[in-house]
Amino acid sequence: MEATKRREKLQWEYPVASLASKFTFITISYPLDLVQTRLKVNDGRLFSQIPRYNNTAHAIFTIARLEGLKGLYTGFHSWALGITISTGLVVLYGSVKAKQIHDMSSEEMFFAGALLCLCTNPIVVVKTRLQLQTPLHQARPYSGLYDAFMTIKREEGFSALFRGIVPGLFVVSYSAIYLTAYEKLRKTIVDLKTKGSKIQHQNPDQILNSVDFAVLGATTKVAAKLPTYPFNVIRTRLQQRPDGDGIPRYRNSWHVVKETARFEGVRGFYKGITPNLLINIPVASMTFIVYENVLKLLKLAKRND
Repeated sequence: MEATKRREKLQWEYPVASLASKFTFITISYPLDLVQTRLKVNDGRLFSQIPRYNNTAHAIFTIARLEGLKGLYTGFHSWALGITISTGLVVLYGSVKAKQIHDMSSEEMFFAGALLCLCTNPIVVVKTRLQLQTPLHQARPYSGLYDAFMTIKREEGFSALFRGIVPGLFVVSYSAIYLTAYEKLRKTIVDLKTKGSKIQHQNPDQILNSVDFAVLGATTKVAAKLPTYPFNVIRTRLQQRPDGDGIPRYRNSWHVVKETARFEGVRGFYKGITPNLLINIPVASMTFIVYENVLKLLKLAKRND
């Protein structure tokens, strides 16, 4: 009974720790996120509204030169809003299920992720559109988050805000794989460290250190990212703004798959993977270091109350 009450009291620490870690590193890594979005849609065809980038470094310098440093943070507000809503929805789902986020099964995480995808897809569409705005665009640029929402709704209809929802649901499996792998690998490392040791019944928080959290975060991130990344490319290409004639470049997910395979081969499904890994490997490591350590401090503070 005592343990149950303590778990209920600790419920708020997890979203606070999660938001603190996410906002810290998303702010730092956002320019790479913008670059990966532009590389994903760079299919090498003529008449593209996205400048040609040779690699990640060239993209960053080109954007900074043509659009200024502000250009590297285009769409940041929509992404921050999306992160806040997504974290809140997962926490709400966990509350309804009377579970902490880290205690959910992979099936529950998938269902929560699917709900999350449905609720946040309009924000992802807006973020993608804002990130892809360049001086080459012939259409009137969106002035901001609200203008993008209203313009898309007016010119393309409400359904346009849900473009990419199908591959987005496949991307949801990434979160389930990632969090499940993290917890399983975390338990494995704890077991290895305590096997045949006197610290066998010690709290895992006292057994694992920041290096362990860094390795755990990076390893599980790569393992989950590689098989699901092509769905990210498909989703982003579907969410592009239509050309000047108002007709989207891709009709549906299958059209993206056929066109990408035909003109770019397998490599086309992994465009933007370099900046993606540059974001995700160090950020995953640092995120879990911050997350786990903030969680320790909050638990300690609660026990001292």
